[in-house]
Parts: sequence; structure tokens; C-alpha cells
Amino acid sequence: MTIVGELINTSRPAVKEAVMNKDEAYIRELARNQEKSGATYIDVNCGNMIKNEEETMAWLVNIVQDEVDIPLCIDSPSAKVLEVGLSLCKNGRPMINSISDEDERYDAVLPLIKKYNAKIVVLCMDSTGMPITAEDRMKVVKNLYAKLSKEGIADDDMYFDPLVKPVSSVGTAGQEVLNTVKKIKEDYPEVHFMCGLSNISYGLPNRSILNRLFVVQTMTMGMDGYVLDPTNTKMMAGIIASTATLGLDNYCGKYIKAHRKGLLN
Repeated sequence: MTIVGELINTSRPAVKEAVMNKDEAYIRELARNQEKSGATYIDVNCGNMIKNEEETMAWLVNIVQDEVDIPLCIDSPSAKVLEVGLSLCKNGRPMINSISDEDERYDAVLPLIKKYNAKIVVLCMDSTGMPITAEDRMKVVKNLYAKLSKEGIADDDMYFDPLVKPVSSVGTAGQEVLNTVKKIKEDYPEVHFMCGLSNISYGLPNRSILNRLFVVQTMTMGMDGYVLDPTNTKMMAGIIASTATLGLDNYCGKYIKAHRKGLLN
């Protein structure tokens, strides 16, 4: 299970304030707590710092990887900013968030994947916009998989994002994601998945309940990666328990270890 810690994102007011004030201690604490809570990557996103995104990305990357030993997921709508972050990564292979089948984005990000030997989050989206059905998503998946494979990108380095939409506005949104994950797993069994699942509950009360249940549902279909808050103990407990019941935890070793650490409360 790949967990990308989402907390170092300047769209969060506290993080933006810390960046503006050059509060290095706060950023270090966020990174350290996410690693301690089970993150396998730390996401670094300062996409709303429009006037100085490149400078901010460099500052954040240097601080975070000085504090933790796990690799980073460099996250930006700008290819120039992605390269700034990637060029500074030294804690293992980085991940890029993300590439899509939109011509401009694809052409800008592909060279970075190769240059920095990065893993890549692959959005199920093309120039026509956000797909609605699982069938629409699979058309994009088929095309992107063929193009990336032809460029030498290994299945194990592709993390497909099925694009979660709110069930509050699209009643079938959850089911379409589940169907997409199932189809991708059947057709391309060696690739991985990644998604920001909290979109599923947007606009609804008691969002945490929906988010936790949706994790279990998607894991059942084969989802093996999430962008989330790893310090959310209830969410992480659900993932650990689901991993065990799906037979993905040899002799329930990780489950037992988590129990002994008091992580399953």
C-alpha cells in the first residue's frame, strides 16, 4: 500500500502561513509526523503560490527531505516547478503528480519522468475533460498506457488515478470509480493506483465516515495507493485492517504490529 502524505500543501491555510513566515519548524513537524504515521511518500505542493512557486518548491523540498528519509511526491500544475523539485530530490526515487493525456501536459511531463527516473501518477483524463463513466476512463487508460509503455515506462512505475468525484453532485461517482479500478486491475494487473479519495464526500456531513468506507471499497477492487492524511489514525487503522482481511498482510504481521503500537483504536 502506497500512502502519499498530503499535508504539505499551501492550499491549507496553516501551511501557507508557515511558508509566508518561513516557519521551517512547522514544515519539519508536518513531514516528521507523516513519516512516523506510515506515509511512504511526502507530497510537496505549493501550486497556489503563483508569484514564487519555484522558489517555494525549492525551499520546501530542501526542508522536508532534510527531515525525513522517505521519498517525495512533487506536485504542481507547472512543469517548470516540477523540475525544480525533482532536481533537488535525493531520498530515493521521486514521484510526479501528475501526467494526463492532455497534449500540453503530456509533452511537458514525459521528459521529466525519464530524466529523473520518477514514478508517475497518471490521471484518467484527456483533452476532452473529466470522464463520466468507467468506459470513458478506460479509453483514456488504454491510450495512456500504450503511450507510456512505448516510451519505456514500466508498469510498476505507473499509478493510475481514476479521478474521484463527489457523490453529492454525481450519484454514481463512487460506483464509476470502483468499476474503473476493477477494469484497470483486470486489464493491466502490474500497474498501481493513486487517488485523492476525499473528493467522494465533498459537500456532505460526517465526511470522515464516507472517506473511510470508500477506502475499504476501493481496496477491495484493487486500489493500492492514496493521497491522504496519514496522521488520521482511524483512516490508517481501516487501511491496515482491510489489508489484512484482503490477504495482503502475510500472517497479519502488520496488523499485529499496529495493534501492539496502539494504532488500531
